Amino acid sequence: MSSFKEIFDQYHWDDVKSSIYNKTQQDVERALASEERSIEDFKALISPAAKPYLEEMAHQSREITLKRFGNTMQLYAPLYLSNECQNICTYCGFSYNNKIRRKTLSNVEILKEVEALKKMGFEHVLLVTGEANQTVGMDYFRNAMNIIRPHFANVSIEVQPLDEEDYAELSDLGVHAVLVYQETYHQEDYKLHHPKGKKSNFYYRLDTPDRLGEAGIHKMGLGALIGLEDWRTESFFVALHLQYLERKYWKTKYSISFPRLRPFSGGLDPKVEMTDPELVQLICAYRLLNEEVELSLSTRESEKFRDNVMKLGITSMSAGSKTNPGGYAVEKESLEQFEISDERTPAEIAELIRRQGYEPVWKDWDAVLERKGTTMDVNLVGDEK
Repeated sequence: MSSFKEIFDQYHWDDVKSSIYNKTQQDVERALASEERSIEDFKALISPAAKPYLEEMAHQSREITLKRFGNTMQLYAPLYLSNECQNICTYCGFSYNNKIRRKTLSNVEILKEVEALKKMGFEHVLLVTGEANQTVGMDYFRNAMNIIRPHFANVSIEVQPLDEEDYAELSDLGVHAVLVYQETYHQEDYKLHHPKGKKSNFYYRLDTPDRLGEAGIHKMGLGALIGLEDWRTESFFVALHLQYLERKYWKTKYSISFPRLRPFSGGLDPKVEMTDPELVQLICAYRLLNEEVELSLSTRESEKFRDNVMKLGITSMSAGSKTNPGGYAVEKESLEQFEISDERTPAEIAELIRRQGYEPVWKDWDAVLERKGTTMDVNLVGDEK
C-alpha cells in the first residue's frame, strides 16, 4: 500500500522552513487574491510576511466559513477513560516515567461519566486513553464502545495508533471519527520527545491516517502539538498531509486541531512560543486553503481567545472539559493530562455562542440519520466494581 511516507520523504524540513520565511508581501497578496489556493499560497499565508494582512485574512476566513458551515458551532466533550501509558513522551502528564497513580475506568465508572455528560447536554463525545495496549487495547475499546455508543449521537476516539483491521472493527462498532496527531513532523525532534514505547516509531504513526482511510473511517482529525518545533513548518506538513489524504480518500471528512503545549505535572517548556495573533493567522490560513475542513478549538485556550476567534473559521469547540479519567463524576481530583484554560461550563459556552449570533449544535446530524432515541440500559455482566 502506498502511503504519505512516499510524499513526506521528498521534503526536507530546513528547505521547507526557509521557503516559508522567504515569502514576500507580494506572495501574500497573490495568495489572498487567488480563488483556489495552492500549498505555496498556504506557505505565504503562514509566513511572517502575512502579519500586516491578518485583518484581511480574518475577513475572508469568516466569510468562507459562514458560506460553508453557516452560523453554527458544534460542541463536544472529551471523556478520558484511562491514564495508563507505556510510552515516554516528554510533553505529557501520562508519560510512563511520571510516577502517578494510574486509573482506568470500570464499566460502572464509565456509565457515571456518561450520565454526567448527558446531563450537561452533550451528544458528541471524544474517548481518550493513554497508549497501553495490554490494559486499554482492542478488548477494552470493544467493551467501552458497547457501553457508550447507545447514549451519544457521535463517538470519536483519540487513542494509540492501531492497525487497519482494528479501525475497520471500531467503525463497525460505531466510532465516527479518529483523531491522531503526529505531534511533530520533525523526525529528529520526534525521537527526542518519544524515546520509549510503540509511539517512538515515527513512520508507523505517520501512516496511521492511511490505515484509517483504507478502513473507511468516516472522519479523521489531524494536527501537530504546537510548541515542540517551528509552528509554521509543522503546519505546512499538516496541510501537505491533508491534501494528500483528501485526494486519496475523498469520501472521508477531515478536521484540524490546534493544540498548544500546556502545563502539566512534569513540565516541558515550549521550544517555540506561538502568540495569539499567530494562532489566529494559522486558523485563517487553513480556512483560506480549504473551505471544507473542520477546524476545532479546545479548552486549552483561554476564555478571551476563544471568545474572540470563534467567528474567524472555527467550526467545533470543546466545553467543560476534564482531562483526567473520571473527571466529571468519578474521581474529580485525579491527575490531568494537561491543564485546561477555559473552565466555563457547557451551558455558559452555549449561551456565549448564542450571544455571538451562532447556534450551538450538540449533535453531528450526519452520524445520526438512522438512529433514534436511546435509554441508559447497559449490561454490566462481568464488572464487579
